[in-house]
Amino acid sequence: MIAWLRRRWDAWWQARHRPAEQWVMSQRNIYIVPTRAGFAFCITLVILLIASINYQLNLGYALTFLLAGSALASMHMTHNSLRGLTLRARTPAPAFAGERASLELVVTNPGTARHGLGFGVQAGSATTLAFAEIAAAGQSSVTVGLLADRRGLHPLPLLRIETRFPFGLFRAWSLWRPAGQLCVYPKPEHPPAALPAAGAVAGGPVQSKAAAGGEFDSLRPWRRGDSLRQVAWKKVARSGELISREGRESARRELWLDWLQARQPDNESRLSRLAAWVLLADRQGLAYGLRLPARELPPADGPTHRHAVLSALATWGT
Repeated sequence: MIAWLRRRWDAWWQARHRPAEQWVMSQRNIYIVPTRAGFAFCITLVILLIASINYQLNLGYALTFLLAGSALASMHMTHNSLRGLTLRARTPAPAFAGERASLELVVTNPGTARHGLGFGVQAGSATTLAFAEIAAAGQSSVTVGLLADRRGLHPLPLLRIETRFPFGLFRAWSLWRPAGQLCVYPKPEHPPAALPAAGAVAGGPVQSKAAAGGEFDSLRPWRRGDSLRQVAWKKVARSGELISREGRESARRELWLDWLQARQPDNESRLSRLAAWVLLADRQGLAYGLRLPARELPPADGPTHRHAVLSALATWGT
């Protein structure tokens, strides 16, 4: 029952925080409470005060009020360690399911240096914080780890910014949900299966003069899907146009990563195999296309195409 109530409370509390591009911490969104050490310190002060009253100890009064004043001053210092900071989140790099993604936060500090600030994903009592020092009158970067547990596009989680500086008697914190999404690719199959065979495409190359080795080189205009290895860079430098090279007897071949070729028992296993094929084809510098039910991406290569294909796999069926 207690666990259920806690989950309901956490869900209601997190729903109150809407996504924001940046977060400016002020008195309206900073919370502060005594820590366990703070409560123990208060009990100690009460005991000291009672003992000073009973025994009429002037030094006891002085010690009690000196410690109480120090605690009040530390409360203001703890609160001021967060007040005035501005936070922005950079777009996180995609990650594969089961890995940890990194979210970079840019913290702008208009005042003096801030010490002992913790940043982490809000997860109740299990929140793990990464502590950092924020330089005075400038910007600092802080990296927060995110667990990419399943594929798809996920909104960025609720973040917690906390400090107990300077004495640990009070805990001040603020909660912020950054606006943005994290793209999580399917977990690649390991070890990867062999790539499917590339198919020949109609449209033969144009024959050129024979090479010194006796074999004929073929030059033709560059077509979408050609890898960088096929580009005749010397011809490009002279003519300024992209030209691809092929053997005389070779036909243009395209590699298609097809949903039907990934013979696996369930959809997630198929996506995992396709993701492994994408990485394998990219490492080999091949031009490849993707065929999914109701979606097709034409053959190409490069980091942009790899991201487009993996993103299509990540969001398929969601």
